[in-house]
Amino acid sequence: MNLPQLRLDDLLSELQARLEAARATRDRVHALLEAVVSIGSDLDLETVLRRLVEAATTLADARYGALGVIGEDRERLVQFITVGVTEEQIAGIGHWPEGQGILGLLIKDPRTLRLPDLGAHPESYGFPPNHPPMRGFLGVPIRVRDEVFGNLYLTEKRDGRPFEEEDEVVVSALATAAGVAIENARLYDLARRRERWLEASAEISTGLLSGDPAGRVIELVARRVREVADGAFAAVALAGPDGAEFSVVSADGADAGRLTGARFPAGGVLGEVFREGRSLRLEDGAAGLAATAAFHGLEAGPLLVVPLGTGTAARGVIVVAREPQGAAFDDGTQRLLETFAGQAAVALELAGRRRDAERVALLEDRDRIGRDLHDTVIQRLFATAMTLMAAIKITEKREVAVRVQRAVDDLDDTVRQIRSTIFALQTRSDEESLRGRIHALVDNATEQLGYAPSVRLDGLLDTVVPDDVADHLVAVAREALSNVARHAHATRAEMSVDVGGDELVLRVADNGGGLRPGGHRGGLRNMAGRAEDLGGTMEAGDAPGGGTVLVWRVPL
Repeated sequence: MNLPQLRLDDLLSELQARLEAARATRDRVHALLEAVVSIGSDLDLETVLRRLVEAATTLADARYGALGVIGEDRERLVQFITVGVTEEQIAGIGHWPEGQGILGLLIKDPRTLRLPDLGAHPESYGFPPNHPPMRGFLGVPIRVRDEVFGNLYLTEKRDGRPFEEEDEVVVSALATAAGVAIENARLYDLARRRERWLEASAEISTGLLSGDPAGRVIELVARRVREVADGAFAAVALAGPDGAEFSVVSADGADAGRLTGARFPAGGVLGEVFREGRSLRLEDGAAGLAATAAFHGLEAGPLLVVPLGTGTAARGVIVVAREPQGAAFDDGTQRLLETFAGQAAVALELAGRRRDAERVALLEDRDRIGRDLHDTVIQRLFATAMTLMAAIKITEKREVAVRVQRAVDDLDDTVRQIRSTIFALQTRSDEESLRGRIHALVDNATEQLGYAPSVRLDGLLDTVVPDDVADHLVAVAREALSNVARHAHATRAEMSVDVGGDELVLRVADNGGGLRPGGHRGGLRNMAGRAEDLGGTMEAGDAPGGGTVLVWRVPL
């Protein structure tokens, strides 16, 4: 073969090689464009990040790929997304990398790093047990505007060769384009979360201002905080009057039943947030809550605590925590939760003021009714009784005198009942008042008795009766009515509570068969013991007209 023919063959071979290289470059450019389009076609941040890792491993023909998101402290990784590693391998490795060794080098010095042997680098820390073997390495930073968002890590080309400069160029181009997609996804995610927080805030305000019970609305606060903040659990802890103690009034999510109702001193991170009025974020929520007994032992990852109100209007704190492997809370979530907590605190304050105003209006109206009853009805009844008393003195027939005396007694009883009604109007109307507890007790006993017992309550029960005496009184009244229902076989029962001078007197009477000789006396002994504990007495015996009468008397 002559020399010109050899040169022609060489030129043709070189031309063919360049055409194949151009074709390969074209294919890679097309793949890069498709990857960019695929990444930018979704606005969910988690999906965008996973697609980015998958596209990078495909473009560089890498066996393993990962993306590490850098925390706000710019020192460690707070999120790690992997491709090519199975769930079993991940479980065997344990906790994801936190940014040590080569990964930490990329955090400190965010420049592209290409290594033929990862383990030979002086910054390498080696691999944990059960980690797949890796040699070739390509690390590329991902920038969002002027901020390093995270790093792409690729290892082990499938053909066994080291990563080349062309791999570095293609992956760097992908990372540059991905920065725009990540920024769009972050903005969309922030807008969506802001919308959800606004909806939750409107729901809370509407519920409170439309008259829903505060307890139910606080339960809604805990539920919405956990849902919108993507938390594992959330809790609302309100401070006591002196701010020295917290009470978890509502919780949602993991261990909600254990947390709800818990009381604990206002110390630790919760007390710090409440006293200083500043939010607090922690990467390790379990360690931050370890000093608080109510939260001890909870599996908590990133933690966010915000004050519920500020200054003198502060009511408590809102606590939300994610799973131990969850992503850290960012500035956007903290600001949104602070705004939500502030609006919820204002709504609670307004609802409380409105309830106070309604209660004042109700009490003023009751006071007016009480004055009218006292100044008109009672005075007229009293005058009528006095007239009848005078008539008794000039009545010659005994039968007429007896009837008039009976009418006077009825008028006296009516006056006492009206006075009892006046006292009831001047006290609280909620179920926590002593009058409310007694009336509720009688209502419950009606079904057991088969008829409604008559009740008369005289005096300032809700003003002068101490709480411990009130508890004993309710217990004795319950036991007495229970005895009537079980043993008396009565068709009528009467109960009266008189508060006058310096003593309280409970009287329960029925028209049943009376006390049976040799009967069980356990209930009577208990009631007598309660009276003795308070320095009082109890008497039980047969009523003059048949039946049983019990008188329980204690000093105030």
